[in-house]
Amino acid sequence: MTAELAPTREAPRERRRRHARTPGRLLPARIGPYELFDHIGRGGMADIYRARTTDDHGVVREVVVKEVLPELAHSERLAELLASEAKLASRLDHPNVIRVETLGHDENVLYIAMEWMDGLDLRDLLRRCARESVALPIDISLFLVREILRGLDYAHQVIVHDEDGAERVGIIHRDVSPSNVLVSFEGEVKICDFGIARAHDEDRDAAWSEAVVEGKAGYMSPEQANGEPLDPRADVFAAGIILWELLSGRRLYRAEGDGALLDVAKRAEVPDLPERGLPMEDELRAIVGRALAKDRDERFPTAGEMAAALEDYAARADMQANARSLRRFLEASFASSVVAARKRRELATMAMARGPLAVIEILDVPVVGMVAADPDAVAAEAAAPESIAPSTRGTTAPGRSALVLVVLAALMVAYLVVRAVQG
Repeated sequence: MTAELAPTREAPRERRRRHARTPGRLLPARIGPYELFDHIGRGGMADIYRARTTDDHGVVREVVVKEVLPELAHSERLAELLASEAKLASRLDHPNVIRVETLGHDENVLYIAMEWMDGLDLRDLLRRCARESVALPIDISLFLVREILRGLDYAHQVIVHDEDGAERVGIIHRDVSPSNVLVSFEGEVKICDFGIARAHDEDRDAAWSEAVVEGKAGYMSPEQANGEPLDPRADVFAAGIILWELLSGRRLYRAEGDGALLDVAKRAEVPDLPERGLPMEDELRAIVGRALAKDRDERFPTAGEMAAALEDYAARADMQANARSLRRFLEASFASSVVAARKRRELATMAMARGPLAVIEILDVPVVGMVAADPDAVAAEAAAPESIAPSTRGTTAPGRSALVLVVLAALMVAYLVVRAVQG
């Protein structure tokens, strides 16, 4: 009698690590009308690429294409929800929201195309600050959160219509986190991925449900962590976590021992902010505390009201900043890396503009100076035993096999150069 081994249940953290090591597509590649030429990264649900597309008038536009991971793309329920939410999100039009262009299928691939913005996400910005020992100014932090709140407030109040024509007021983001906040080198701040989290939350059969929920838990409100119905105040809580972390310089939620981060989010225990010696610091603490109230009825009722409170504090504390301030900070702090990144992108774009790599086919055409082969002699030589003695035949031009090797080597070098340019 043999016993069947039950499939082991992989821990969410190990599952994320395994998938994080998996490379994206071999580039350049094509999905639908989009040419992918730069693998930006991988999120909890998709591989992210920089891509371009050409319209009927020959105008080239750059976009971001998110290719939903195969483990999730095979879920018909998730595909339907993503399509529905993407159509709603595509109707959002605000300076602080990334525009969704389309959701499409290409054979078995499910993808979302959205606006490209030349910059980096807030998570990457904070990592750069930590790596290069650069302090993020408080006025810049307040500006970042105000811009996030403005985008959220618009989305929470916008009136959209679903496929059936039914009116729907507002879209809750559900996954407001540094990785979904994009910062441009020109000082713009935009939120991305509206609706995607909701689609996944409602698809409980998705293969990555547990891992994705665990990955989002660091910025969840307690009601979301407990699976309760949500309203816009859940996004206000998440923005409050970002503000707390920017002011304190560390993560708010941390898993303890073998405990899950989701359990920490359910408890929603928020320690006091450290003393920073800021003007009217008690007022700023009160704003943060209200945003992070465990009882949603004690929070700011809207993202707009929290943004107004921060703007009023910044004005009275003389800590105002704007897009120009953010742009100057990025240039002063990360000038060399920003310039290098832009240069790599420009070179990659120029390479793509020249078209795909040429395919060289070796034609069976005699080369000038080559001795024509005698078919009978070739057959006789093939039948003869192999000899280690050097050939005594007349001198000929380089053989075809050598030419093939040279061409393959040249193509390999060209490919490695393109990959290096892409960073």
